[in-house]
Amino acid sequence: MVQRHSAPADSRAVDLAPPCALGALWAVRHGESTANVAFAAAEEPGAAARPVPGRDRDVPLSGSGAAQAAALGRWLAGRAPGTGPELVVCSPYVRARQTWEGMAESAAGPYGGSLPVVVDERLRDREMGVYELWPPAVLRERAPAEAERRATAGEWWYRPPGGEALTDVAVRVRQFVTDLSGAAPGRRVLLVAHDAVLVALRHVLAGIGAQAPDRVPPVPNASVAHWRGDGRRLRPAGWGDTAHLTAPDGG
Repeated sequence: MVQRHSAPADSRAVDLAPPCALGALWAVRHGESTANVAFAAAEEPGAAARPVPGRDRDVPLSGSGAAQAAALGRWLAGRAPGTGPELVVCSPYVRARQTWEGMAESAAGPYGGSLPVVVDERLRDREMGVYELWPPAVLRERAPAEAERRATAGEWWYRPPGGEALTDVAVRVRQFVTDLSGAAPGRRVLLVAHDAVLVALRHVLAGIGAQAPDRVPPVPNASVAHWRGDGRRLRPAGWGDTAHLTAPDGG
């Protein structure tokens, strides 16, 4: 006979957020890329859907993405002295590095090119394996069984052949955060990366027992997520902020 045990009536939520010694953390998704444009165009009625040529890591910013990077730089320049980032850690992918370069040029001053920059491979975008740079419309047209498997599994758990699920991205992001906390205690850090990295980061910083999202939260291009630190842990302070993209002064 199987016995089912319910949680005790007086059970309480336990705060198991991971320790993190950073002073503050901002995470920026890169500006719009040429692949983002192609993926959106593939969804248009009657579009001739096809994979985007080349390697994912070499995809550059679009013209709009470059403008978004400049707006991010103006947002960065508007931080009060002593409150903005002291260190930048960037994805190795071209679109992320171009985003930081555009930010640094636009920000200038103490939050521009004088900030130390580190590139870390663990901030790369989610690897899609044999379907690298395949828009969803192409997957539905050319590999309908795989598209159905993706829909059935859910985006958090779907692992393309030779690629990563978001659960895999979370594993490398968790180790990155642990290493960064140990290497830069008390410092305010800016990450420039990808939507998959930001989603994984949000999950990791939510702590042990954080539920996997039924729907992956949207991460707009050139948006900013923010966590405040007290030397012991990071607490969420903002997600998906894009106000700087419409503010005339970038503030």
